[in-house]
Amino acid sequence: MIPFNLPPSVGNELQYIKEAVEKNRKISGDGPFTKRCNVWIEGNLNTPKSLLTTSCTHALEMAAILIDIQPGDEVIAPAFTFVSTVNAFVLRGAKIVFVDIRPDTMNIDETLIEGAITDKTKAIVPVHYAGVACEMDTIMEIAKRHNLFVIEDAAQGVMSTYKGKALGTIGDLGCFSFHETKNYSMGEGGALLIHNEKFMERAEIIREKGTNRSRFIRGQVDKYSWVDIGSSYLPSELNAAYLFAQLEEANKINSNRLNSWELYYYSLKKLEEKGYIELPVVPEDCEHNAHMFYIKCRDIEERTELIKYLNEHKIQSAFHYVPLHTADAGLMYGEFVGEDRYTTLESERLLRLPLYYGISPESINEVIENIKEFFESEYEEVEK
Repeated sequence: MIPFNLPPSVGNELQYIKEAVEKNRKISGDGPFTKRCNVWIEGNLNTPKSLLTTSCTHALEMAAILIDIQPGDEVIAPAFTFVSTVNAFVLRGAKIVFVDIRPDTMNIDETLIEGAITDKTKAIVPVHYAGVACEMDTIMEIAKRHNLFVIEDAAQGVMSTYKGKALGTIGDLGCFSFHETKNYSMGEGGALLIHNEKFMERAEIIREKGTNRSRFIRGQVDKYSWVDIGSSYLPSELNAAYLFAQLEEANKINSNRLNSWELYYYSLKKLEEKGYIELPVVPEDCEHNAHMFYIKCRDIEERTELIKYLNEHKIQSAFHYVPLHTADAGLMYGEFVGEDRYTTLESERLLRLPLYYGISPESINEVIENIKEFFESEYEEVEK
């Protein structure tokens, strides 16, 4: 079986975990490896402050607290995303205002955002799907004009850029995921990137259960105490040690994944030219990180048949999000504004193919050959 995903491993993970346990004797949060991860993110992605978290979900929850989301506030987001994107704001009492996506990138349609703004709107949450950037210049301009916060959900976007700027570093706050399905993993984990100086000290407090412990560790206060709301958003040093091994090899991982992505893309191009499938689109101003490779089938029925065909040939594949505005909770906590022209239609066509660090060209070619056989046999039947 060719698996859909395998968590990345570059070789030093177990050595660093052992170092955390035996040498550093520190396995709870904010030890040497956590600090090294934060320094790597800040230095390599050019962001003033990074805080490693237990998940991207928790990074988003921290962001919602930092921008002071209150009951009745509205947050604009795409419905084609993971539930964590919006849950963070719903937990604070916000209403989610869903707008349609662009069919080329599957990202929020920036031209529809302004029409969804009301006097209750507090923030825009662009989601960089598949590590391909949203049209951030337009989004930031709209946010500035209407005095709104921008929280980037860059869960899939580590090492991707928009006009030379790292995803997650453009809005007021950015959120990364280091889940085992992501390009760089710590099992479960994430990071909050802070660009607005006024949020930096409070973010440390919220992350440390509402205490000023970070200031105490730096010697800025003689004892620490409870000063604000918060929770335990610190990952274990064991997770951070695993992640740091991969951050050290980030360029190697990125290059390997991009090579795999390009092998898929150029090998399947003829099927697109024949009109059988559609391939991913990466706008000119964007550099992506090969987080995933997907194709678009004709419709949900054809996608279902292709998934079945690949599975019969020992290849795992997967569709992605069911649009949130169609879910029970989406109906309770959100509202879709405007026409759902592409969100549902495009989500039902999209099929993700196996892609992970270290997947062999032979495995990719096997996937490609099976896809070609499926479509050639299917369209031969139609022509008959």
